[in-house]
Amino acid sequence: MGKATQKPVSLLAPLLLGLAAMGIVLALGCAGTLYATIAYHYFDAPDPADPWSRKIEHWQARERADRRGEQVPTPAPVAGSGEAGLDAAGVGDLKAKYDAFRQERKRAMARDLAEWIQDQARQHYFPDGAVDHWATLEETFAANGDDCDGLELLSYNFLRDLGFAETEVYRAIVYRRSDGQHHMVTFWFEDADDPWVIDPTGAMTSGMPRMSQVPEWSPLKVFSEDDDFSVHSEIVARHGP
Repeated sequence: MGKATQKPVSLLAPLLLGLAAMGIVLALGCAGTLYATIAYHYFDAPDPADPWSRKIEHWQARERADRRGEQVPTPAPVAGSGEAGLDAAGVGDLKAKYDAFRQERKRAMARDLAEWIQDQARQHYFPDGAVDHWATLEETFAANGDDCDGLELLSYNFLRDLGFAETEVYRAIVYRRSDGQHHMVTFWFEDADDPWVIDPTGAMTSGMPRMSQVPEWSPLKVFSEDDDFSVHSEIVARHGP
């Protein structure tokens, strides 16, 4: 699903991986510049022996058991660029205007949510201790807080409650390559190749950047109550001016 379509240069792959992680480019004189980039495939099937999948499956079963009432159907993701074109009268296309305004408001709500949850984490964050326990949403409320995987449920569920489609919003496990630290965040796939990141605690990032804007972290898993995907990366070499 990555944007890049060129195949990686196999002989340079080890070098390019390090360069891409650090945002480094190689100058090649008249040939221009060789860029090392990482393209992520977010929705690959997990390996049968993936240890994260077992933990995800256990949480999914408990979360589904905690659900209250019927779920409200969510609208389909917005299609197209959202740019409003002008008609013969020069007043613009109403549907395009609607889609653009709808997407603008969704971004504004998601940014407000990111600011709110990061503020709440200052009061309601506490670590699990020796045993890593993934809370359900109801368990997080009952305990009046949790660590990142419990607090993240607030941003994940809030976007769903606002009408963000099930195919747009997912929980995600990310890790920092420098020290192997793992973290839980919410991904909003407005762009299927480069999701927005809402970090409930601000340990990974503040605000609401895209995943490509946080190069020191890598996505590992994408999942929901019903789905489980593994993320794989592809090192791509491309030439630029």
